[in-house]
Amino acid sequence: MNVTEIRPGNYFIDEDNLYLCLDILLNKTAMRKMVAAIKAKNMRTGSIVQISRNSGYDVEPVRLDKKKMSYLYDSGDSLVFMDQVTYDQVEIAKSKLEWEMNFLVADAEIEILAYEDEILGISLPSSVALTIVDCEPAVRGDTVNKAMKFATLETGYRVKVPLFINNGEKILVRTDTGLYDGRA
Repeated sequence: MNVTEIRPGNYFIDEDNLYLCLDILLNKTAMRKMVAAIKAKNMRTGSIVQISRNSGYDVEPVRLDKKKMSYLYDSGDSLVFMDQVTYDQVEIAKSKLEWEMNFLVADAEIEILAYEDEILGISLPSSVALTIVDCEPAVRGDTVNKAMKFATLETGYRVKVPLFINNGEKILVRTDTGLYDGRA
């Protein structure tokens, strides 16, 4: 596949690295070939890189295997997931799932991403419902703009919520940004 055909959300291999395209900018000037500037996530290391290639450069498109599983428990240095149909269990190192751990609760349904039997990580839903375990009290009169306060969720993640949210309530949290998204 030509590098100019890559779109955000596509997986591809370039120089033996597996990438997810986050954004692409195609630039064509008068006497020069088109240049594709790709913002990509290395699926093995998790790092975000900028790749610049001329048109005519080919990359290998890749399809990742996705398998629905549920989160079971934390085993110390890894997290354990189970296939609901076959009851097979998979362990993934915590170092690969540092951001995702903020949104995982027992029995949460997720998708495991794999490439040729190599587990790359997990794919979370766009938002998850989590319970607030600790919340700052609302300060009366602190309502100049969107008044927000900090709340700690059942996973230990801290998020800013509106003043009317209290302890014990379930809220929706976006998994891509980690921001409050509404009541559950």
